[in-house]
Amino acid sequence: MYTIVAKTKLSGNASKMSVLAPLVARKAKAGQFIILRAKENSERIPLTIHDRDPEQGTVTVVYQVVGAGTMELDTLESGDNLHDFVGPLGMPTRTEGIAKACVIGGGVGCAIAYPVARKLFEQGSEVHVIIGFRNKEMVFLEKEFAKVSNRLQVMTDDGTYGEKGLVTDALEKLIQEGNRYDEVIAIGPLVMMKFVSLLTKRHGIKTTVSMNPIMVDGTGMCGGCRLTVGGKIKFACVDGPDFDGHEVDFDEVISRNRIYEEYESRQREDNCRLFDKEVE
Repeated sequence: MYTIVAKTKLSGNASKMSVLAPLVARKAKAGQFIILRAKENSERIPLTIHDRDPEQGTVTVVYQVVGAGTMELDTLESGDNLHDFVGPLGMPTRTEGIAKACVIGGGVGCAIAYPVARKLFEQGSEVHVIIGFRNKEMVFLEKEFAKVSNRLQVMTDDGTYGEKGLVTDALEKLIQEGNRYDEVIAIGPLVMMKFVSLLTKRHGIKTTVSMNPIMVDGTGMCGGCRLTVGGKIKFACVDGPDFDGHEVDFDEVISRNRIYEEYESRQREDNCRLFDKEVE
């Protein structure tokens, strides 16, 4: 069992959870992920590691309540135990040789982008950060990003906070100002990463994206996380989750993920009915 030592509501339907997992905390690096199960019969949930404290033996993840699995996870509180917490999995984000980078986070993907920005900043790179949200109520980690970046731009779709527009608008502006990046690292919704990659490809800027499609076992055996990169089949859990954004077939991944929308909708409804009965 893995004890939840802290749980914090961030914004909207996103929460941060710190879990006592000493072995994972000791080995984890920026960009890697874990797979957890809330209870014995729960579905497996892949979550990229947001932070770790080897001395305290804790690993912190951020999740957004979007499906049945995260709904069940969200019922647990500090002091409760997770049934499984496996990792670290995947390849760490490579930052060697990057003198100047732009790190882009969208929504809950900002939790994944943060340790990458921090790693770059701590190694002495110049780090520009763009984080995007739907509205002011969804913004989180702004203060944390401010401490690990040389320049920070917050974007909201409706303009209720920061600057109105998309993360690609902010990136285009930075490029037009004369900023020359060794690499852009984008982490967030698939559509966001797709259009960031299209933009950087036009400007000839190397781009890394973090792919988190459907995962089951985390070892590459199930094939649930397969995607096409540069015309070749790759598995996000063992070959990634980081890939060259200019080589990823985003349309294929987006189409495959839509297959599960009806199933997730039914599962959410079933869970809601179950929770309602428990309350009664």
